[in-house]
Amino acid sequence: MAVAARAGVRFDPIQQPKTHEYVAEQIRRHIALRLIPPGDSLPSERELAAMFGVGRPTIRLALRLLGEDHLVESRRGRRGGTFVSHPEQDSVVFDELISRLLRRREALEELLVYRHTIEPAIARLAARTRRRGDLVAMRRAIRSMVAARSEPVYMRFDTEFHLAVARATHTRYLVAAIEDIRFQLNDALGLLPESDTWHRRISGEHEAIFEAIETRDPDGAEAAALLHVENSDRSVRAVLAAIARSRSR
Repeated sequence: MAVAARAGVRFDPIQQPKTHEYVAEQIRRHIALRLIPPGDSLPSERELAAMFGVGRPTIRLALRLLGEDHLVESRRGRRGGTFVSHPEQDSVVFDELISRLLRRREALEELLVYRHTIEPAIARLAARTRRRGDLVAMRRAIRSMVAARSEPVYMRFDTEFHLAVARATHTRYLVAAIEDIRFQLNDALGLLPESDTWHRRISGEHEAIFEAIETRDPDGAEAAALLHVENSDRSVRAVLAAIARSRSR
């Protein structure tokens, strides 16, 4: 709750997360962005502790939180460890996903407006500032999407493409903005069609963005990114409307 101050100024109290909650949120973001695909194992507790600079008890608490949310599962034995779950195989998790989308529908609508504003501008800037290594990363992501044999892997490299475009601006804040957009939209994007026709359309739009950035065509890059965002946004809104209708029956 905001606290009133003199002259009508209002501030929101800072709520500092506990260390294990911060660790869990960082891992959650990587899972949501499919940077760690379903079925893959997380680094060991020892490795995670070194990465985050915390003790192993903190890592265990974080993994417990992720387990309670059905995002990871522990396996024992020689090939044991902590593995990212397969939510598409869990109806309970799917129902929770639908409920989350409905609760966040208004926020998601605002996010789509934000995305519509920022992604074309990022593509425009990338066309001016990109370097050879940026083009290599974009091309790698596009090829990996074509070669993907599962939807989680496909979506992982879809995210990698958008991040590669943002990184081509060489502006950390724009990269962080795209990371946040992809994270916040992850649930909705995960419900979009899984078909060759859908994938071909996305690949064609990515190719158009890439070619404009490669040829240093800011107008073309902005227009291609705008078309891609508008098509994606329409699909996301259609999914949200369909979910709302199904739950209102």
